[in-house]
Amino acid sequence: MKKEAYEALREELHTRILSQIDLTREVRDEEILDLIDSEIVERTGGVDVFPEERRSLRRELFFAIRNLDILQELLDDPEITEIMINGSDNIFIEKHGAIVRYPQHFASAEKLGDVIQQIVSACNRVVNAGSPIADARLPGGERVNIVLPPAAINGPIVTIRRFPDKPITMRDLIGFGSISEEVASFLTCLVKAGYNIFISGGTGSGKTTFLGALADFIPSDERVITIEDNAELQIRHIPNLVKLEARDATVEGSRAITIRDLIRTSLRMRPDRIIVGEVRGGEAVDMLQAMNTGHDGSMSTGHANSAADMLARLETMGLSSDMDLPLSALRGQIASGIDVIVHLGRLRDRTRKLLEVDELRGIKDGRIQIAPLYTFEETGETDSRVLGTWRKRDNLAGQEKLRSSGVTLPAGPADPA
Repeated sequence: MKKEAYEALREELHTRILSQIDLTREVRDEEILDLIDSEIVERTGGVDVFPEERRSLRRELFFAIRNLDILQELLDDPEITEIMINGSDNIFIEKHGAIVRYPQHFASAEKLGDVIQQIVSACNRVVNAGSPIADARLPGGERVNIVLPPAAINGPIVTIRRFPDKPITMRDLIGFGSISEEVASFLTCLVKAGYNIFISGGTGSGKTTFLGALADFIPSDERVITIEDNAELQIRHIPNLVKLEARDATVEGSRAITIRDLIRTSLRMRPDRIIVGEVRGGEAVDMLQAMNTGHDGSMSTGHANSAADMLARLETMGLSSDMDLPLSALRGQIASGIDVIVHLGRLRDRTRKLLEVDELRGIKDGRIQIAPLYTFEETGETDSRVLGTWRKRDNLAGQEKLRSSGVTLPAGPADPA
């Protein structure tokens, strides 16, 4: 059957089936499937339809009525990591690190709108023309960002970031070639010893994934509080875990609960460590103050193109806050609060790599001193894959936390000259 005829048949069946469903009561999935089957048989009895087309019709009609329409098939594919909807006619997916166009599309802008409202209402969020931007989360934990007209010129924009059912571990990252055994062992020791670590990188560089992998090495007897815009971190080995999530203001009058609010209240909850999923603004100062007031081992992430750029961004965030800190004091907070910056990147072959590990070494001549400990250096390219190795550049200078915690760094190669 030609594509146009198939889509017309699907829309006709969808309309016929919806007209027969009693929406005044709860309808079981089995009832809907029986109705779909009978309508397909009746409508296609004398039509040349292949068996696989009938199976596809059955699945797509059920998804359109009960689930998230054509999105459901994408969400059911564990190999798809990102879904990008640019209006009802354009859908792109990321699979195995490559972004490709998806051949199907929504039947109409109205149908896409229905799916969007279904998503936001399930997590008590609101999005409309008056409030056209919203973040939400699907029941499976997928993060959703929605932008509607008039803010979005080419129709409703929906971006869905998927996370694996099984959290990615440091061992997985080593297997992917994202980090070496030596660097992973080094960072593992820093986490156990309570070093404050900040992870920087661009969009899609794997910051949240890496943060979760590092969190696996937090001692299980500590009290840990996670603070996120949308709860994504999967920390399962810590019994005394508190998960906090920000919230937008609602049309009913409930005020917004910001990352800043959550960081400040977390300080009264007797945490050993605080993990902030990402800092984007004035909350950076609150995070730095937490790191400077005895919450050793705290971690966070931020967008930047390098470790040095991350420092500059933290300064900008701090200066834009309502704390009214002079730049010299802010730099002092950064230098004393953050021990190590881990910078991640996505190379031209679409692979994610740890690119540098840098230690902050105080203030000199009014500027934060940053020393590279490990850097990724390219050695060539084969079959369109970037080759490289992690080179040790310097030794960790600040080892007080290692000594006080009794953690010993693993024996590595000879010290760099």
